[in-house]
Amino acid sequence: MRLEGKVALVTGFGSGIGRSTAVIFAREGAKIIGLSRSGSSGEETARLVREAGSEALFVPTDIRKLGDVEAALAKGLEAFGRLDIAVNSAGVRVAGIATDLSEEDWDTALDTNLKGAFLVGRAAIPQMRLVGGGSIINISAASGFHGTKGRVAYSTSKGALNNFTEAMALDYAGENIRVNCICPGPTETPMMGTVTDEVRAAMSERVPMGAIPQPEDIAEAAVFLASDAAHFITGAILAVDGGSHLAPSVHGRHFESSTQTRTP
Repeated sequence: MRLEGKVALVTGFGSGIGRSTAVIFAREGAKIIGLSRSGSSGEETARLVREAGSEALFVPTDIRKLGDVEAALAKGLEAFGRLDIAVNSAGVRVAGIATDLSEEDWDTALDTNLKGAFLVGRAAIPQMRLVGGGSIINISAASGFHGTKGRVAYSTSKGALNNFTEAMALDYAGENIRVNCICPGPTETPMMGTVTDEVRAAMSERVPMGAIPQPEDIAEAAVFLASDAAHFITGAILAVDGGSHLAPSVHGRHFESSTQTRTP
């Protein structure tokens, strides 16, 4: 098993990519500290992790608050004694152009998608130092490569997350703490929301590889980056999107019909 003996903290634990990452990490031998604002879905993911053959501790957490993050990590350390991996999967997609977007919606996007990753990394790195290194994986988006029409706050948060990843990678490379980033395109998660079958089919056609990936596809990439097989990889911005980041103008049209905000 690729993550045998490791302990991984996963945000956005309650659904989507976070849930799939936690379950697949568990199958690979990792113990899981799960952070999510959603209590019932977080407990369900913890159950799935245990069914996958590992241990899980779910801690209801608002990752936008330093005190919450530090308290959750303290509980995880009490349970499992160490931290080797942190996956920042929690995120929200907020729609709107600059002249229509409220200050509250802007803050929601930046605080969740960017500040949350900062706070988790800030708390995790001292613990990784104690075990001789670690792996931080930020889940960004294809919007991190380019602006997406109608999603100014979301695109800003993801572009900044990519740069945050590279800066962190440089800062901690000498301590064997690797920081990498995965950029999914459209993925079959609850964040897809109320996208119609017609729009979903059109999205699939415009992905060069011809399909919308499942969250497990993203999670498998995260397993690789967390594993010793990626021991010499840091600062990578890895697109896992079937090639859709290569056609940004098309990608920008994909999401115009989906305007809801999802909370981690």
